[in-house]
Amino acid sequence: MRSPAPEPRPALLALYWLGIQAVWGALLAISLQARSAELAGANAVAAYGVLAISGAVVAAIVQIAAGFASDRRRRSSRDRVAFYVLGGGAGSAGIVWFYLAPSFAAVVAAYAIVQFGLNVAMAAYQPVIPDVGDRATTGVASSWMAGFQSLGNAIGAIVAAKVGDARIVAATIVALLLATLAATSAHVARLPLNPPVDDAPVATARGAFATLFGSRLLVYVGFFTLLGYLYFYVAVSAPPGSTIADHRATSGLMVLAFTVAGAIGAALAAGPSDRADKRVVASAGCAGVILALIALVVVRGGYLAFAATAFAGASWGVFLVADWALACRVLPRYALATSMAAWNLAIVVPQILAPLFTGLVLAFFHVAADRIPSAAFSLACIELVLGIFWLLRLPGGVARNNAPGVLC
Repeated sequence: MRSPAPEPRPALLALYWLGIQAVWGALLAISLQARSAELAGANAVAAYGVLAISGAVVAAIVQIAAGFASDRRRRSSRDRVAFYVLGGGAGSAGIVWFYLAPSFAAVVAAYAIVQFGLNVAMAAYQPVIPDVGDRATTGVASSWMAGFQSLGNAIGAIVAAKVGDARIVAATIVALLLATLAATSAHVARLPLNPPVDDAPVATARGAFATLFGSRLLVYVGFFTLLGYLYFYVAVSAPPGSTIADHRATSGLMVLAFTVAGAIGAALAAGPSDRADKRVVASAGCAGVILALIALVVVRGGYLAFAATAFAGASWGVFLVADWALACRVLPRYALATSMAAWNLAIVVPQILAPLFTGLVLAFFHVAADRIPSAAFSLACIELVLGIFWLLRLPGGVARNNAPGVLC
């Protein structure tokens, strides 16, 4: 007798996301800012903008190119595992160089390599659930992805904030990245592939995608403004005499509160995202982040700031689950990696827009150094509000599971 085909295990399908997000948790929340402060001194804020924008440009180009290439491989009935491995290996090399680089120029080059490698991996890996998963467990797998995203961000932020030796930081997050890569790749390689065709196309897919993309872009501009200026919020709120290491440790704890709460919010949102209008669930998550940002503008440090950050994280977890579920309603299977890469540009482009737009506004209004974080958080509130209103333009039928046209 032939042995039965192996069943997809949602946790293993999503595990690589844990390793990838640990890298981003370390870099985007702590290490980009800290390395800018170490190597650029008084010009740290401007240097951070250069670093963030240059990396995001690389990511935007690589996402589309790698997505297109992996779709061609997928349409020939082959899996995308080779892209997982190539991207993870290149990204690991870039991570090591990033933490050991002796100059700011070298850090910029290393970060470009990290962005190249991880975006090759991400472009091919993001469609893993529709590629090999069971449609009956799509919601469960999506919640694992959202939960691992928050947990990975937390792990990366803790390591970057609490470990003083850059070599140990690099070795730890590289080890996690490669271990999760090995586990997910081995599992995916054993699974039968789903047909890369659309069996239930949505008539309004193009317009719905454009609306979802625009809303996601606005929301993520707000998110990266929050994330990018949280370190500087800690710095201006800290007592006199505190050091860069103190700021790094405190901001790491705040990111930890955000991400742990995000995993809880993602778990709580799994059911409502399946049963309710996903636009409402996503909007509720954004509204919670807005309330938390308002609290951070009013409060300067202390336990209330930690509580506000945790509330923002839980709300963000709610948004992540609904956002992923909405994408499953819109994106076509026959070009899934390319479509998800285009959809993911709504995360990549805000990494350019958030520091660029915020920096221009701060410079135009000559905002004093101690008011920069509050001004940045106020801008983030506006961006999130615009994102909510843009999302509500999405047709209601696309946002509910009981409507025809579910794509994954």
